[in-house]
Amino acid sequence: MVEVPPARADLAPRVVRPLDEHAAAVLALAGPLPTVTAPLAQAAGRALAVDVRSGVDLPPWDSSAMDGYAVRAADLRPGAVLDVVDDVPAGDTREVTVPDGAVTRIMTGAPVPSGADAVLPVELTDGGTARVRVDDVVAPGAHVRHRGEDVRAGDVVLRAGDVLGAGAVGLLAATGHAHVAVHARPRVAVLSTGSELVPPGTPLRHGQIHESNGPQLAAAAAAAGAEVVLLAAVRDDVDGVRAALADAAARADVVVTTGGVSVGAYDVVRDALLAGGRAELVHVRMQPGKPQAVAVLPDGTPVLGLPGNPVSCFVSFEVFVRPLLRRMLGASDVHRRRLTASVPDALSSPAGRRQLLRARLDWTGGTPVAVPVGGPGSHLLGALARADALIDVPEDVTHVAAGDAVTVIDLREHDA
Repeated sequence: MVEVPPARADLAPRVVRPLDEHAAAVLALAGPLPTVTAPLAQAAGRALAVDVRSGVDLPPWDSSAMDGYAVRAADLRPGAVLDVVDDVPAGDTREVTVPDGAVTRIMTGAPVPSGADAVLPVELTDGGTARVRVDDVVAPGAHVRHRGEDVRAGDVVLRAGDVLGAGAVGLLAATGHAHVAVHARPRVAVLSTGSELVPPGTPLRHGQIHESNGPQLAAAAAAAGAEVVLLAAVRDDVDGVRAALADAAARADVVVTTGGVSVGAYDVVRDALLAGGRAELVHVRMQPGKPQAVAVLPDGTPVLGLPGNPVSCFVSFEVFVRPLLRRMLGASDVHRRRLTASVPDALSSPAGRRQLLRARLDWTGGTPVAVPVGGPGSHLLGALARADALIDVPEDVTHVAAGDAVTVIDLREHDA
């Protein structure tokens, strides 16, 4: 027979609060991490600690936007045949001049020679190499990228708090930066609890399930810009959880747990947190994700206790944990994008609960339609992989008619 742990008489009372209030309490747990200097190759996904200025003009000189001929536009007329006096490939560092009545061949990206004021695309010629026939004309300035038209030396190109996506990294490289000042990545320890959990790939016995919250949270935290320590799942044992929390705190800036924070006899994370530091048990007025825990361990490491049901865990990470990680990363905007979308069918929502429904955004008609995926149960993991948005239904709304506009949280990752 399984021995049921005794009920705790000294449990802290549950705090009841709305979602936004709890999110603010979580955000207050930590600020941006210290500044480090990182090589550009390691900067993607990190947030700038200072504004960055360009060290050069972009383009750094007038350059060709086309393969063709550097010309004086005044020399062009249909049918004219002009001498080709030079070739200017990309990377040519010579100082080249185009004489009156002649042209030079030029490749895309190459410097426009002195004397030329336009580029005649090869498609408007016979493609000659010694002499070229002009089949059509271009105006002065045609197909020339002018020095500094994109960025001027000294311009602020990126701001402190900008998270560096691929485009931003390319801009930093183009403006001459090999290293940048960024905030350290937050280190996140992920700890799942539950005697029923076994590693993925392990044959299941009756009463067991594969541990999915840990890998799910590890992937989500990494996508948010964190370094992740994924710990082995711990059985429902208070002492075991306390030891695992101490190990996690020694290896991370923040610890995220799953399971064991509700009111059941086996919710031992709750007991471990209450016994091991400053802890607050919370009922958030939301669905899914009502039971939450927030704690600070004796060494100052914050702990966020999330529900164990997979959908509740996923939603809780998105609205509570991810913003905190982005704050620690130094991001200026810690929240996901919000969009306005319509719903194809009527929705109902419980009074007094802010409901976050998984949905798939359909852009077929040009404006987004949020199509719910999966049922309301917080254990229904099958449809979660198809969701790329959360429909955010306010506490005071119990019915949404078909075609009504709703606010959705966009879960897709976007380049900065």
